[in-house]
Amino acid sequence: MADLKSVTDDSFDQDVLQADKPVIVDFWAEWCGPCRMLTPILEELATENPESLEVVKLNVDENPGTAAKFGITSIPAVYGFKDGEHVISSIGAKPKQALEQEFADFLG
Repeated sequence: MADLKSVTDDSFDQDVLQADKPVIVDFWAEWCGPCRMLTPILEELATENPESLEVVKLNVDENPGTAAKFGITSIPAVYGFKDGEHVISSIGAKPKQALEQEFADFLG
């Protein structure tokens, strides 16, 4: 299983907006049970699609600036970024099949 890279307010532009492939960002917090349920699913997606996408995590408690910039009010929030643009959002913990359908354009 892939360990997901953590991004911060300071690294978000470089790690996500300037990435050379699509990036799925998991906005989460340590205290969020559904967030913890979603992590293994996102790790699977990262492991299964290493060539076509990057999957990263951003702790909203530790990085409030980025969370505010993208209007994160509920977590888990999974956002897809392509070419520096936010193009898709998924709110709440969902099964792998649902995420695969929502993010089909990102998967190899």
